[in-house]
Amino acid sequence: MTKLEATPAGTADLPQPSAGGAPKRPRLHYSWVIAALSLLVLVGSAGFRSTPGLMMTPWNSEFGWSHGIISLAVSINLVLYGLTAPFAAALMDRFGVRLVTVCALLTISVGSGLTVLMTQSWQLLLCWGVLVGLGSGSMAGAFATTISGRWFQARQGLVTGVLTAAGAAGNLVFLPVLSWLVQAQGWRTAVVVVSLCATAVSVPVLLLMREHPSDLGLLPYGAKPGDELPARISGRAVSRTVRVLRDAMRSGVFWLLAGSFAICGATTVGLVGTHFIPAAHDHGMPETTAASLLALIGLFDVIGTIASGWFTDRFDSGRLLMVYYGLRGFSLLLLPQLFDVSVKPPFLAFVVFYGLDWVATVPPTVALCRRHFGADAPIVFGWVLACHQIGASIVSTAAGVMRDKFGDYDLAWYGAGALCAIAVVCCFAVNRRPLPGGLVVAAQ
Repeated sequence: MTKLEATPAGTADLPQPSAGGAPKRPRLHYSWVIAALSLLVLVGSAGFRSTPGLMMTPWNSEFGWSHGIISLAVSINLVLYGLTAPFAAALMDRFGVRLVTVCALLTISVGSGLTVLMTQSWQLLLCWGVLVGLGSGSMAGAFATTISGRWFQARQGLVTGVLTAAGAAGNLVFLPVLSWLVQAQGWRTAVVVVSLCATAVSVPVLLLMREHPSDLGLLPYGAKPGDELPARISGRAVSRTVRVLRDAMRSGVFWLLAGSFAICGATTVGLVGTHFIPAAHDHGMPETTAASLLALIGLFDVIGTIASGWFTDRFDSGRLLMVYYGLRGFSLLLLPQLFDVSVKPPFLAFVVFYGLDWVATVPPTVALCRRHFGADAPIVFGWVLACHQIGASIVSTAAGVMRDKFGDYDLAWYGAGALCAIAVVCCFAVNRRPLPGGLVVAAQ
């Protein structure tokens, strides 16, 4: 942390006297422009990653590729997304937020656009697996953390929460539109739209994104002269990222959190996010209807995430996670009996309930990282998030293979319910672990 000194640049955020002697204040602090721009980027990147679920049936029909091969491309995407995430903040510190974000968006644009030309399955793995995975991973959780930390001194939690929920909003925006395009114009039109959207989003980022408030002679929103502000991190951030991982791996708490969060990824992005639409289609439900339901899950995800943050401030985080994983597992065990040609009330109830629980696990998991790892918590959570994506990638492929072998997804849903029971045990064990100072965690 560095203390702001009384220099002309440091006081530029103060009201400046006009010619008539009256102070002039900016109508809108530029931090809110940066926040809105970041929200646009995160909504878009979430939409880009949600597309393969819509493409599974068309690609299977046109190219004859199995669900397992298509799921493998999604798995590569998820692994690279997760492994890139811990280093994303370091890349932004070294090369700048604007450059990294624009390059990431253009990488997504190229990866998506090239799928129009593909004829072999390896091309799918390269385009949607490698290129889109690296691009979306560069705009993962570290992006929201970096923006809120640099540009906001007040309302930091609110901004972080809104940006975190942007992923669900991306599904809400993109899925119905892309589903209609796939049905009406074909899958190639849909991926071209994704490619063009990624390119279009990069333009306002290039024009409007700034690295730090001080670049504009401003303080972060809510900061006052004399406040301690985040220091600019040097290139050593990469080595620190690796060192924190090495130290965290010596702790049993890290492995318990990583294991439970891997199950979180497996039972959300890996299974439901990738296979919900084709599974519903197997039961005769139109893909446009299934896509709208998945978007509705995203809507309730936003509500659930905000509510979970409120609960995390008031209740024990480990116990919250046990409740979340337990209820999620129960709902997944019921899901195979709920699929039907049309949407009936029990199935709609699942959509609402499951949506509320989708990423409700994030706030208490972050709180447990802070509780056990202190100042290193953001980087530790980055690695826990990487495990989330690895778990998602494994189950994404496994569920596709099960569909090819057995002709349905039933075993995948039941297996996911069992995994949630294991996550409950992991969270119970975390609550039994002592804090670094030797104190046993007590319920709040």
